[in-house]
Amino acid sequence: MSYVPHTDSDRKAMLKAIGVQSIAELFHDVPASVRFPELDLPGPLSEPETLRELGDLANSNAHAGESLCFLGAGAYHHFIPSVVNHTILRGEFLTAYTPYQPEVSQGTLQVIYEYQSMICALTGMDVANASHYDGATSLAEAVIMAVNHFRLKRKKVIFSPTVHPHYRAVARTYTQGMGLTLTGDDEPDLGLNDLLPRLDGETALFVVQYPDFFGCIENLKPTAAAVHQAGALLCVVVNPIALGLLTPPGAFGADIVVGEGQPLGIPLSYGGPYLGFFATKKDYVRKMAGRLVGETMDANGKKGYVLTLATREQHIRREKATSNICTNQGLMAIAATVYLSAMGKNGLRQVAETCYHRAHYAADRISELDGYAVTRDRPFFHEFVVHCPRPVAEVNAELFNEFGIIGGYELGNDYAHLDQHMLLCATEMNTLDDIEELVGALEQLG
Repeated sequence: MSYVPHTDSDRKAMLKAIGVQSIAELFHDVPASVRFPELDLPGPLSEPETLRELGDLANSNAHAGESLCFLGAGAYHHFIPSVVNHTILRGEFLTAYTPYQPEVSQGTLQVIYEYQSMICALTGMDVANASHYDGATSLAEAVIMAVNHFRLKRKKVIFSPTVHPHYRAVARTYTQGMGLTLTGDDEPDLGLNDLLPRLDGETALFVVQYPDFFGCIENLKPTAAAVHQAGALLCVVVNPIALGLLTPPGAFGADIVVGEGQPLGIPLSYGGPYLGFFATKKDYVRKMAGRLVGETMDANGKKGYVLTLATREQHIRREKATSNICTNQGLMAIAATVYLSAMGKNGLRQVAETCYHRAHYAADRISELDGYAVTRDRPFFHEFVVHCPRPVAEVNAELFNEFGIIGGYELGNDYAHLDQHMLLCATEMNTLDDIEELVGALEQLG
């Protein structure tokens, strides 16, 4: 129970103990114009009035359900089978949180076990946890796991510049103060062959993306061989939908595979909640953050599920924990499990193939336009780079304001040498007519 001071002397004693003269001093960093009670808040509303207000606010946002969307860059507009929402909205799933007596929650443990199994099948890895907040968090945890694997004797991490810039930024924020050397992306136009000579005895982890941030696909087998020859680990950031078509990273030697699970039955939702998946080889499981569910037999010989590994401070001594992350995205992991179950191997491949062909059709049509040039120096999956005749911000604004089309990602925001370059994406939700509408709009904009 917290102590509430009742007298002036009590309050003065507490203020003195923390080194301030008055309560007002505690709010010194808050601008005076927004301090309570100076806030100019509206009066109370009834429930119908509140719903109308919220509806008006929601309608002020553009969303992929009403606008043609060709924006990707890490979050994608995919079809979500209705069974996904019907399942996760069941009370036993919707209200389920981290089970503190996990073996009692057999249903939750079973679905986590199935999720792990599917992620392993998709990535070609031995074990997967369940789970992290998003793809960027998973990458940051991969960095920490690799450094811990080498018992802090190797503290250098090499990032390919074609790894999502937001992921790299989160990894830097996450690991600040650990004394790590994070390098490789200091020159944004370096290729993998330029980075491999930087591998040395200090390198713990080499990070690449597949397909990369620009949607391009590279043969990473030689990269894996070079990384392992240097004694380091290879982390591959992947798009799970692309793995319905491409060789899984485990087949070409990845040690850690991470990524964003949002494409697996999770809506865009203005940025979250999302799902970070994390898979690795069995050799490194003891250094893996998160939880691992296993299948066993109970005393009566019936199949049961147990929490095989829980390396969070919540379950073990704080100094032994691999991560201090407080929870996981359990509900989103269930959504991904239902999505993968509903799609199956053939359905996932069909989605990947449709995305591939739609994107290539869009690239072919846009490359025919005067003033637009599609970068085609490497194979790509469902995203591609387009050089625009005018600033991307102007093109996107006119696409939306005049045609109701959500355009691509402005690459100049993160890559100075790609000014006036746009990253466009096509998924199975973009029909051929949608693509023709985009092409026609770009042609009119010139």
